Amino acid sequence: MTVTVIIPTYKPDKKFRSLIEMLTSQTRKADRVVIMNTEERFWKDSFMDGLENWEVHHLSCAEFDHGKTRGEGAKKTDSDILLYFTQDAVPADEKVLENLLRPFENSKVGAAYARQLPAEDCRLAEQYTRSFNYPDKSRIKTKEDIPVLGIKAYFCSNVCAAYRRSIYEEMGGFISRTIFNEDMIMAAKMMQAGYAVVYAAEAKVVHSHNYGYVQQFRRNFDLAVSQAEHPEIFAAVSSESEGIRLVKSTAAFLMKQGKPWLIPDLIISSGFKYLGYKMGRKYKRLPHSWIRHLTMNQAYWEKE
Repeated sequence: MTVTVIIPTYKPDKKFRSLIEMLTSQTRKADRVVIMNTEERFWKDSFMDGLENWEVHHLSCAEFDHGKTRGEGAKKTDSDILLYFTQDAVPADEKVLENLLRPFENSKVGAAYARQLPAEDCRLAEQYTRSFNYPDKSRIKTKEDIPVLGIKAYFCSNVCAAYRRSIYEEMGGFISRTIFNEDMIMAAKMMQAGYAVVYAAEAKVVHSHNYGYVQQFRRNFDLAVSQAEHPEIFAAVSSESEGIRLVKSTAAFLMKQGKPWLIPDLIISSGFKYLGYKMGRKYKRLPHSWIRHLTMNQAYWEKE
C-alpha cells in the first residue's frame, strides 16, 4: 500500500521540525508528504530539510477549515492510505507508520488512529487524561460496539490517524465545513456503513496541551457546536456520562498519587469544560457577538 502523510500547519515551530525529523527515520517511509500551510509568510522550506518527496500548498486563514483543508490535501495524492498528523504530534519512535498501517491488512478497516502520550511538561491530571483516552491496549471498533462504548465508539483523532482512501472516498471524504470533529464524523460514517475503526496503541505520538480554564471552555464549546450541527451522528450517543466518568477517575488517580490538593483545580477545570459544552450545544440561541467571544475558532463564524 502506498501512503501519503498530510499535515496542516500554521506558524510551524520546533515541534513541527521534530515531527519531520522523526518522519525521516521511520522504518516505513511515507511515499509522499503534503503540507497544507496557512499563511505563507510563516513558512520556511528549511523546515523540511532531510525529507524527500514533499510539497507545500499555501492558503489563507479565511480558507482554512478542519475538514475541507484535510480533504484538499487528500485530493493532491492518489495514495492507498491517507495519514494525517497535526504539526505538534511528534512520533515517539521509528515505528509509528509501520504500526499504524498494520491494521489495514484487514480489508474491513477504514481508519486507524494512534496512541497519544503526554509531553514532559504535561500536568499530572492531563497525563492521566491521556492514559484514560489512549490506553495501552489496541481495539477494533465496529457498530456493534456502539451500545457498549457510547460516544467513544466514534472516537478517532486526526492528531495522528490513517484512512483507507477507497473507503474514505466512499464516505464522501471529510465534511467540507466543520469547526471540529471531522475525524469522529468520518469514523462514525465508516462504522455505520459496516466498516471498522482501529485504535492502534502500538503507534505512539507525543502530544498534549496544558490548557487554561478559558481555553478548556472554548475548546469544549467548539466540540459541542460540532455535535449540535451533526445530530444524525451524535444525538443517539451521550458525551456527558463519559465526561463525568473521566472526572471521577482522575480524582481517584490524584488521591492515589498522594496529591489531593490538585483536585480543586480538576473540579474548576471540569466546570469550565462542562459550561463550555452546555453553551456550545445551545449555540443557536446565542447572539452572534457572544459566540465570537466563546469560540476558539473565530474564523469559522466569519464564513457563515
